[in-house]
Amino acid sequence: MVLRDLLGQAFAALDRADAHSLDDVVAGVAAMCASPSTHRVAVLSLLDAMTRAATHAWELGWQPADIHRIVGRRLGPPEQQIAVHVMTDELGQYAPATIDRLWVAQLRELGGGSPRPRSVTWMEALRAAGTDWFTLVSRSVIVLHLLARLPRLEVLTPLPGQALPEAGTSQTGGADPATPADERILSRVRMLLAKAESTTFEAEAETFTAGAQALMARHSIDAALLSRDSRDGHGGTGPQGRRIGVDNPYEGPKAVLLQAVASANRCRMVWSRELGFATVVGFEADLEAVELLFTSLLVQATRTLAAAGSRSDQHGGSRTRSFRQSFLSAFADRIGERLHEATAQEEEAAVAESTHGRELVPLLAARAEEVDEQLDSWFPEVRQTRVSAARDAEGWHHGRSAADRAHLGTARGVQA
Repeated sequence: MVLRDLLGQAFAALDRADAHSLDDVVAGVAAMCASPSTHRVAVLSLLDAMTRAATHAWELGWQPADIHRIVGRRLGPPEQQIAVHVMTDELGQYAPATIDRLWVAQLRELGGGSPRPRSVTWMEALRAAGTDWFTLVSRSVIVLHLLARLPRLEVLTPLPGQALPEAGTSQTGGADPATPADERILSRVRMLLAKAESTTFEAEAETFTAGAQALMARHSIDAALLSRDSRDGHGGTGPQGRRIGVDNPYEGPKAVLLQAVASANRCRMVWSRELGFATVVGFEADLEAVELLFTSLLVQATRTLAAAGSRSDQHGGSRTRSFRQSFLSAFADRIGERLHEATAQEEEAAVAESTHGRELVPLLAARAEEVDEQLDSWFPEVRQTRVSAARDAEGWHHGRSAADRAHLGTARGVQA
C-alpha cells in the first residue's frame, strides 16, 4: 500500500479519535521507514507530504509563529519541534530575499532557519538521536493532520517566494548596515523593558519603563513624519497586521489589555479566541510599540499577581481565580485610560515642538483612516464582543492600584 493511502487512513482515524486504528497505520509506516529496502522512499515521501502541507498553510494565511503556537496549543513541545523542522525545510526552498523579514525573524526565534542537507533529513537526525520510528511517525502524522485541517486566515504578508526586498534590506534578508536606526531604537527599548521586568525595586522599574515608552512614542511620531516625506503615491509602506498570542489562563482580561495598548498606539485589534491570538492592525512602528509594551505590562501584572498570593472566601473556599480575573480586568481598564492620556500628551508636545507640528494632527488622522480601511478589508464581518465583568471587588481595586503604579512615561515625563 502506498504512503498516501496510509496517510488517508491515519487522517480518518484521527478524525474519528480512533487511537487503535491510528496505531495500526503508524506501525505500518514506521516499519516502512525502518526497513532498508523501503526506508529512503518512505522517509522522503513523508517529508514531502509535510512540506507540501506547510506550503498550503502559508497559502491559507498562516505564518511560522502561528503554526508553532497552534501546534503547542493543541499538541505539545515534541510536535512543535517537528513543526519547526518542517517549516525550516519548506522555507529553505526560496531565495532568502524573497521571504518576508518577519517570517525569517519568527523562524529564527523558534530555533529554526538553518536548513539541513538533504542527505541527512531532520527525521533521520532525530532517529539517530534516539527517538524510535514509531514515535517519530506518530508525531509527524499528527502534525501533518493538524496542518491539513487548518482554517483559512487573513494573508497579512507576501507569501514565501513573493516578497520583494525592502528599502534598506540586504539580499540575505537582514537589515542593511547603512540604515540601522530603527532596530537600534527597538533594541534599546527591549533592553529597558527587560530591566524593568527583572528588577524587584519599583522605582527602578518605573525609570526603565519610562525610558522605553519615551523611545517608542518618539519613534512612532518620527516614523509617521518620515513616511509622509517618503510616500509619493507610488509606493511606501501602509498598515500591516501582526498576530500576538493571547493565552489562558485569564485570556479575556489579557485580550482587553492588548486592546487598550493597541488603541492607545493608533492600532486596531481583532481577537480570534479559539485560535489563541489577536490580530493587531497598524503601522510598523506602532505595531512594534504594541507588542513590546503589551508583553512588558503583562509580565509586570503577572508578577504583582504572584506577589498578592491566593484568596479565600468567608467559608474557606478559594476565590483566587475570581480575584485574579478581576485584577487583570481592572488593570487593563486603568492602563487603557493612562495610555490614552500619555499618548495625547506626547502628541501635543510633538505638535508644539516640531517644525511640522501643524501637519502632524491631520497626518495621524489620515493614518488612522488607513488602519481602519485595512482592518475592514481583512475582517469585513468582524463583530464586537464583551468580556465577562469582574466579580471580585478586592481584585478590581488591587488591579486599578497596580495599573496606577505601572509607570508608562513619555518624553514629557508623566509621573505615576
